[in-house]
Amino acid sequence: KKEFSKKMPSFKTSYNGFSCEFSPFDEERLAVATASKFGIFGPGRQYVLEVDVEQDTIEKVVSFDTPDGLYDCAWSEENENHLVAVSGDGSVYIYDTASTNNPIQAFKEHGKEVASVHWNLVNKDTFVTGSWDQSIKLWSVDDDSSLETYDEHNYCVYSTQWSPTKGNIFASTSGDLHVKVWDIQDVSSIVSFRAHDHEVLTCDWNKYDENILVTGACDNSIRVWDIRNTEQPVTTLKGHNYAVRRVKCSPHDETIIGSCSYDMTLVIWDTEKDDPLLERYEQHTEFVIGFDFNLENEDQIASTSWDETVYVWNRGEEPIATHDEDMDEDDEQHGKKFQSMFGDQLQGGGQLY
Repeated sequence: KKEFSKKMPSFKTSYNGFSCEFSPFDEERLAVATASKFGIFGPGRQYVLEVDVEQDTIEKVVSFDTPDGLYDCAWSEENENHLVAVSGDGSVYIYDTASTNNPIQAFKEHGKEVASVHWNLVNKDTFVTGSWDQSIKLWSVDDDSSLETYDEHNYCVYSTQWSPTKGNIFASTSGDLHVKVWDIQDVSSIVSFRAHDHEVLTCDWNKYDENILVTGACDNSIRVWDIRNTEQPVTTLKGHNYAVRRVKCSPHDETIIGSCSYDMTLVIWDTEKDDPLLERYEQHTEFVIGFDFNLENEDQIASTSWDETVYVWNRGEEPIATHDEDMDEDDEQHGKKFQSMFGDQLQGGGQLY
């Protein structure tokens, strides 16, 4: 396992952070999707960053500007230079970090904000998007339009996640309180169940058990489900004070789950422990919207937040800011006022995701 220095790096973005993902090809490359004005209006920027933990630096490799905010991003699983980003105006962009002519593809079929994108881990030429227009779309990099539309949800779709072992299976979550599991061959879901009593914002598959799915919601809880029997969750994890915005299952350990929340924290859980809450990280000063586990370095995590920062650190160590803090004081106060205004809504449900 690679040895790291104690002082791990951070990076200052120009806009509010919404999503980050480590490259499956390069352990030091990190994609970060951002949006101005908290994603309500204004432009977005897709960052590609290079993380040098030995030099304690994160440097921008390239960035791509968009007319509307970016809500999510994902790396291609078949081309190390390609990534996809999704936008508040319904657009889906594919970028090539080795090209000077970007985006290399742009789609606009969704009628509202695109909240989620995930690249297929098995059939590596396809990806799936979920939108506030209540639909899910299947895409291929080889086609100029979507391959299929799935529109069974009756409220905003917030998360779409491929199975890590089956290239034809993905899951989705929605403000309609339901989780659905789909086979791409069928426009009707193969599993559908009410997962929480408030809007379900996120899901992820366990990387070691193809039947285990984890969800997070506006009831501040995380639930672990066996999709073969969804009458009740396998377990429920409680420890966040506001809505759980994103969950991810560790690629290195079957029982480890990460989550981030509007309570401005990131938590690591171990479902085998009597007290499953292992670690809580509080480096951010606004809603934590995105994080990721490094696929190559077992203990390394990245996170991004509405506070316009990206942190990379090792589990068990305290993340420390190494970036130059040049945020305008008025902008910082505006962000905290925004959180204060919408805190109750985000705790109990309401569309601000």
